[in-house]
Amino acid sequence: MTRRLALLGAVLLLLVLGGAGPASAHAVLRSSDPADGTVLKSAPDSVTLAFSESVGLLDDSFRLFDPAGRRVHTGEARHAPDHPDTAEVAFPAGLGQGTFTVAWRVVSADSHPVSGAFTFSVGKPSPTSAAIGTGRNENPVTGGLHELARYAAYGAAALLIGTAAFVLLCRPPDPGPLRRPLAAGWWTLLGSTVVLLVLRAPYETGAGPASALDVPALTHTLTTRPGLVLLARLALLAPTAAFLVRLYRRGAGQAALTTLAMGTALALALALTWAASDHASAGIQVPLAMTSSVLHLLAMAVWLGGLMALLTTLQGATADPRGTGDGSGPSATVARFSRVAFLAVTVLVVTGLYQSWRGLGSWAALTDTTYGRLLLVKLAAVALLLAAAGRSRRWTARLVTAERAEKAGRTRGAGRTAVREEASQPTALERTPEQVGGLSLPTAREPVPPSAPPSARPSDSPGPSSDSSSDPSSASGGCRRALRRSVLAEAAVAIAVLVVSTVLSGTLPGRAAAEAAGTAPAAGIPGAAVTTIPFDTGTPGGRGTVQITWEPGRVGQNAVEAVVFGPDGGLSTVPELRLSLSLQAREIGPIDARLTDRGGYWGTDSLNLPIPGTWTAKATVRVSELDQVSASREVRILR
Repeated sequence: MTRRLALLGAVLLLLVLGGAGPASAHAVLRSSDPADGTVLKSAPDSVTLAFSESVGLLDDSFRLFDPAGRRVHTGEARHAPDHPDTAEVAFPAGLGQGTFTVAWRVVSADSHPVSGAFTFSVGKPSPTSAAIGTGRNENPVTGGLHELARYAAYGAAALLIGTAAFVLLCRPPDPGPLRRPLAAGWWTLLGSTVVLLVLRAPYETGAGPASALDVPALTHTLTTRPGLVLLARLALLAPTAAFLVRLYRRGAGQAALTTLAMGTALALALALTWAASDHASAGIQVPLAMTSSVLHLLAMAVWLGGLMALLTTLQGATADPRGTGDGSGPSATVARFSRVAFLAVTVLVVTGLYQSWRGLGSWAALTDTTYGRLLLVKLAAVALLLAAAGRSRRWTARLVTAERAEKAGRTRGAGRTAVREEASQPTALERTPEQVGGLSLPTAREPVPPSAPPSARPSDSPGPSSDSSSDPSSASGGCRRALRRSVLAEAAVAIAVLVVSTVLSGTLPGRAAAEAAGTAPAAGIPGAAVTTIPFDTGTPGGRGTVQITWEPGRVGQNAVEAVVFGPDGGLSTVPELRLSLSLQAREIGPIDARLTDRGGYWGTDSLNLPIPGTWTAKATVRVSELDQVSASREVRILR
């Protein structure tokens, strides 16, 4: 058992380190006032940011820097009245002239922090300090610990809920070996939840783990929705422990209906703590999405956690393969789990289809976006998983049939032995005087010598052939070994599905990418010129291309629309994109295009190019608060 738990822990660690990526939050900055790159005649009184969904504000959500890179004190960030998706902060009077930088960091409704930066100018643009620190990236240590605790919590929930459901619904003949997985799941869930609660504040602010025990920050966490959800999960673990004690005191086969109802209510409440702080809590159809997320998590736990419990039960059944004869044997337990697993798979498929539609949005996004292509990989893995589950069900049916046949054989053997014993009893004429009248008086009889053959000795058992199920070479023994291998393969494929799901959770949803593509310009439209500028910041995920459409691409007023594509070829959302043009032959420029974020693409309708020629377009892409790069490409402007 210890080795199996260690293996499960190693798999979870590999799952986190190998498949986990930065979660794609849903909140996207739609607009700002003043807009990015705007040149104002006078200093604004405040800045307003509108997001695609409701956001949570931090104590340090907005930071304003002057042209010299010094931080300017601002008012407290707050939501606009009746608009939880809009944040605003007041600026002090007398900002002066030049280019100012605004760095922001908020918490999306799905509990993931998002951040960015943009600039505006007062009077006229000016150079900004190269040493300016516009904000904090996610601390890698804090992020790694947070991700490890988050996935440990998922694994612990699956082990805890799945094993408890296995004991209640499948009624194994000896639930004793399952106490360790239940205890391991409970303690792991307790520890991981405490870690998530303590790390919540530094995870939101991007600080190091050393600030995790800061009392004011921890107090603030307990007033936010993610903090309250984690606190509720901790509170639920106390009655969960009482439920586990009650379950084992009554016994698996004697669990009353109230015990089942109590376990179901606790499992639903625990699953709700994930749905209330994940992607299901934001976006479209939130009530239906949260219901689907709860059912999906419970079905996953019942199936995957039940597989671990089944492996433990089958391992224990190797030493004592016989049942008690009352339907509580290993084959009966396996048959019950087969029915429970089939129901869980059905729920997984239905809820998975809905969640895929919610994240995908359209059939085209299935092949045109990274999210869709990963979803196809996951569907293929799920199909393989269903095939493995079907194979396990077939071996289950064979095991039940084999054990029934062997049980019937033992019954017939016992009947024949009883007939032989009855026939060997003396008749009334053969009885001795001492046996007449039902009395059995001691008589002197010749004892059976120790060297007598076995046939001359009394026998208390039907013979060695009466229990063929204990023979490893019997039909039931072979079926049991094959079923154990099949269940192990099923668990391995299930882990692969979890890995793909983890990667999928770190990918921009196809619906968001499709909506951005719908608002972005289409390349190759009549009367327009298209320029592609590759860039590479030299950091992970910092490669991509900027596709710029110039309409009409001639002298005079032009509309410019720019789309950023990531390293995988999918649409990418960046905090900042600037574009300037220079005509070196005439010493004109650079001219700032003043692109603004239009919700999925960057654009302007007022770029004036005075003369024709081969202009140099310089794109500056900021992929994070600190990482940015500039790249250039020539573009031909016609007369």
